[in-house]
Amino acid sequence: MGRYAARTAGMTASEIRALFAVASRPEVVSLAGGMPYLAALPLESLAADVGRLMATEGLTALQYGSAQGTVELREQICEVMALEGISAHPDDVVVTVGSQMGLDMVTRVFCDPGDVVLAEAPSYVGALGTFSAYQAQVVHVEMDDAGLVPEALRQALAAVRASGRRVKFLYTIPNFQNPAGVTLSVRRRSEILEICAQHDVLVVEDNPYGLLGFDGQTYPALRSADAANVVYLGSFSKTFAPGLRVGWVLAPHAVREKLVLAAESATLCPPAFTQAVVSRYLAQHDWKGQIKTYREEYRERRDATLAAMDQHLPAGCTWTKPAGGFYVWLTVPEGLDTKAMLPRAVTQRVAYVPGTAFYADSFGSRQMRLSYCYPTPERIREGVRRLAAVLEGEMDLLNTFGTVQRRTLSGPQTPTPDTA
Repeated sequence: MGRYAARTAGMTASEIRALFAVASRPEVVSLAGGMPYLAALPLESLAADVGRLMATEGLTALQYGSAQGTVELREQICEVMALEGISAHPDDVVVTVGSQMGLDMVTRVFCDPGDVVLAEAPSYVGALGTFSAYQAQVVHVEMDDAGLVPEALRQALAAVRASGRRVKFLYTIPNFQNPAGVTLSVRRRSEILEICAQHDVLVVEDNPYGLLGFDGQTYPALRSADAANVVYLGSFSKTFAPGLRVGWVLAPHAVREKLVLAAESATLCPPAFTQAVVSRYLAQHDWKGQIKTYREEYRERRDATLAAMDQHLPAGCTWTKPAGGFYVWLTVPEGLDTKAMLPRAVTQRVAYVPGTAFYADSFGSRQMRLSYCYPTPERIREGVRRLAAVLEGEMDLLNTFGTVQRRTLSGPQTPTPDTA
């Protein structure tokens, strides 16, 4: 319609969102959504905390607050970031409604239509949606098992410059990346920062998984080595609870001022109640011990996933071996298309996210993201077994007919309860 702003053309539905209606059905083993395993939380104790909060601080917790967030929580956030070597002042922290809001604000502040954002290949689907909504152009940069490839970054910067376009920032998830599960090596971190500094390119470091390394190792944040040129996005969604929607941005002082103005125009202020819940949790609970519990839960699930893949997946499949976080990145044999075969997988009661969701340029047709954070190890093993049966069926069709024959679906290309 002519009434809509031109930028709405970049607003498209996420393939993950379209999957949730199907993946939430109890008979489907969902290896799709990255939902934390909240049963590991001390729910009764948290419920009592919320009750005390309402009784003693209710009039404050239910009131408007500052656009930047409460001072107490910002001080505590600095303590959390110190675990990754970051030395920060609370004045440079802006509390957000999840780190997704922080990413939206950063993009709004820096990107004009047609500007270029560099992003890993593959990259987080929520980030790609944000960049598209602001009409930024995404140029992907190659990764390998050690994360972003420095030489590929140099080549991407040169190619964009030669085309006459501007690179506004590099968006990276350095630790246990979503969706690939790989981690940027410590050796490469300084080189990536040097390249970006040389080319006057800001670095946006998105780090929701950094404290969830399965061997207990915490990698130094990019922000810890370059406070002047790195904007850091953090979140309590993976280390506490996503339903509270509390994240933050740590930015250089001048950038911080712009972000506060962007936050005021977007939400006026982040919810004081959820900030108070998180702040009490950090002050009164063993939150480091809770992160350790999460790591143990997710390590067990990661191990179950990798063992099941070794046992069941057909020859020609390859996958990453994450050292933390939530995800495995699976590449299927040549000739298969993970988006096209998704309806059959859901019919066989297993769900995943096709690789094309994580590229801005339609690549990824042979890849898929498997999430192991939520299902039990037993469900994971059954889900991988079902997925293997689907892959074997697709390969049989390919070997028989030379191409995979499929029923043409009308309506949505991503399955829903009506089309699965």
